[in-house]
Amino acid sequence: MDVRLIPQGEFRRVRAAPVGEHDRLALLAEMCRFNALSMVKRAGSGHLGSSFSAMDIVAWLYFKELNTFSAGIQSPDRDIYFSSKGHDVPGLYAVLFAGGVLTRDQVLKLRRLGGLDGHPEVQVPGIEANSGSLGMGISKGKGMVWAKRALSHRGRVFVLVGDGELQEGQNYEALTTAAAQRIGDLTVIVDHNKAQTDKLVCEIIDLGDLEEKFRSFGWNVWRCAGHSFPALEQAYAARRAAAGKPGIIIADTVKGRGVSFMEHTSPESWRDGVYRWHSGAPDDETFSRASDEILARVAELFRRNGLGEPEVELVSGERAQTLGGVPKEYVAEAYGDALVAAGERRRDLVVLDGDLAADCRIRKFAERFPERFIENGIAEQDMVSMAGGLARSGLLPVVNSFASFLAARANEQIYNNATEGTKIIYACHFGGLIPAGPGKSHQSVRDISLFGALPNCTIIQPGNPEETRRALDYLVDQSDGVGVLRLAIGPSPRKIDLPRDYAFAPGRGTALTRGGDTVLFAYGPVMLHEALVAAETLAQDGAGLTVVNFPWLNRIDRDWVARLVSAFSTICVLEDHGPVGGLADRLLEELVGAGLLEGRRFRRFAVEGYPVCGAPGEVLRHHGLEGSVLAARIRGAAVHRTTADDRAYTLEAPQ
Repeated sequence: MDVRLIPQGEFRRVRAAPVGEHDRLALLAEMCRFNALSMVKRAGSGHLGSSFSAMDIVAWLYFKELNTFSAGIQSPDRDIYFSSKGHDVPGLYAVLFAGGVLTRDQVLKLRRLGGLDGHPEVQVPGIEANSGSLGMGISKGKGMVWAKRALSHRGRVFVLVGDGELQEGQNYEALTTAAAQRIGDLTVIVDHNKAQTDKLVCEIIDLGDLEEKFRSFGWNVWRCAGHSFPALEQAYAARRAAAGKPGIIIADTVKGRGVSFMEHTSPESWRDGVYRWHSGAPDDETFSRASDEILARVAELFRRNGLGEPEVELVSGERAQTLGGVPKEYVAEAYGDALVAAGERRRDLVVLDGDLAADCRIRKFAERFPERFIENGIAEQDMVSMAGGLARSGLLPVVNSFASFLAARANEQIYNNATEGTKIIYACHFGGLIPAGPGKSHQSVRDISLFGALPNCTIIQPGNPEETRRALDYLVDQSDGVGVLRLAIGPSPRKIDLPRDYAFAPGRGTALTRGGDTVLFAYGPVMLHEALVAAETLAQDGAGLTVVNFPWLNRIDRDWVARLVSAFSTICVLEDHGPVGGLADRLLEELVGAGLLEGRRFRRFAVEGYPVCGAPGEVLRHHGLEGSVLAARIRGAAVHRTTADDRAYTLEAPQ
């Protein structure tokens, strides 16, 4: 549907108008809320709850407290602000648009290739630090303050953190060292909106007395109502008067503030015990309700201050891009059901979660076996080491989080557990390149290499629900050591049908298509879809391509592979991962070791460089992994020879 945008000219008009300061700030904040809502709706995804809870804080900073707009975003003497949590970046983008830093074209390309990333990225004008991986902001802010002092630059540094984010341990290392290092020009603002990804903060991991806690680290602490401009003004005045010591302002806010039914205090904002507006775009009816509610307040403030009626621009909408046809299945749903079934037969199975129970589809287990479900909050290192203790005590832990956070942040803890020789299963959700809207902080394209370095590890990525059930059962009942189940989080682009006689056996796959002298190994629903598109595209030209579903990412049955590749002159691997440490490396090692590459060519297609943000199709095309692009890469590397009766492709060696 079409969306509306308040143009930059209206922000300039409000900023120049002779109105009361608090009325001006309230009006600017509401206008930014309106635009942030439109940006997320147009993008098809985003984080409204956090953007709205932080909006009044950010509006105060940019339009009243900071010199960023007046000094310029490149000035070494500018004040610096960034959000450590990063979820609230649509709201920040709206403020930067209001200040003339971002253009109309940029804000209309939220979460699109070449536009604005779904989490903060420094290549975007006005963004000071990459974030989205939680808990790093205070440490980065410390570095910025230290650098300003060392380089004789003026300006203060402000870092916004979420209250759920305060469950990450790095925050407390930074709090301790900031006081010891006398980082006096650092101000941390807590967006204390009381709700995190799934539930209220106090229901996940209660933070206790934040004021006393922060003071115990040697910081000055103030608390204020985060949606009251007089209260914010008083808090910042007190902060300025207490320079020379790091300071924290705890701003009490409401998640989803500004849309009555999105506010976490509204029963309508909760569904099945989960807060609805942490992430995701509203449907058309809900968007219209929310947009009209905010615009009514904007119009009333315009009239009250003698500004007439606000100008609103109609912008044609874009339907959010998806892969394939109508989504038919989720491997994550199958995982959740299989986990419950495993819990029924295994009384020793314990499930751990990092505040992602809804996204990881493990709420059914939590409801069925609450005594065997442990909520660790946003604290992956603690969660993994706790799993180590459970395993040492004879239980079977299944650890759940997003792959990018679990594999990397807790890597040393995972290694330590592995050296103890115990059995732990790590369910790595959001594995791979897609969905790409959240940006590189969430796109996990190096987790296979991190887990694959463990000698006693088995990594599986299933391609459909049935394979997901078999994979979990194998890891629970048959495997030893470290088990990794790598799962796509979104809907499968197509239904992947497996042969009726398919045997789920370690190191073996199954052909989904047959033909030609090229075999393409792929895994997971996203890349299997692209592989099948490539095969279908080549078939239109009379060329065959054998696509093999191979879910065992670091286990290969050499005899089985030898029999398979004997019929092909070219062997290709399609990775949902970077080029180092994935299936291609493991397969190449086996082929070389068995002397199976003689007279054959080997080619990998992987996520080269850092993954980009955008809609699924455009991101896959950018990385050369979209099905028709894959077909062209295969066709372009071929020497085409034709006889009267047959047609074949012979691939040249990769460049």
